[in-house]
Amino acid sequence: MNADQALTELLAGRLEPGVYQWRMPPVPGAVGDTNWMERAEEAGWRGFYLDGRRARTEEAFLRLCAGVFDPPEGAGAGWDDLGRYLRDLSWAPAKHGYMVLYESWAELAETDPASLRAVLDVFAAAVKTWRDTPTPMTVLMSSVGVEVAGVPRLV
Repeated sequence: MNADQALTELLAGRLEPGVYQWRMPPVPGAVGDTNWMERAEEAGWRGFYLDGRRARTEEAFLRLCAGVFDPPEGAGAGWDDLGRYLRDLSWAPAKHGYMVLYESWAELAETDPASLRAVLDVFAAAVKTWRDTPTPMTVLMSSVGVEVAGVPRLV
């Protein structure tokens, strides 16, 4: 299955929501002829894009998430806070689900492996919370030539 087919299967609900490694095409945001976020939104999914190129520390990653997920004022800025607002998302409604694309996660893995483990734990807990709801969550960790132990590959 290629990236385009995998995205189609996820959006149609034929693949179980989860945290997956995803080999994305070399053009940022492109899957087939269309941007992945446009496809997600057309299918009723709320898309969130995390560009991890500059998120090489816990603090930088948490700031990135606060900017992307835009939680309500006073949501906090630690791992527990990130987990809480990813399990809520009441301020970011979605019709059919939530899709998070985390690109360039290898930068955090290289400089702060403990923080990448925390990220994976937070994402896994959020996916589990949303799994049996009408709006499941899937997290795609874009990877080309790098893999994270314990995270299944989608394509």
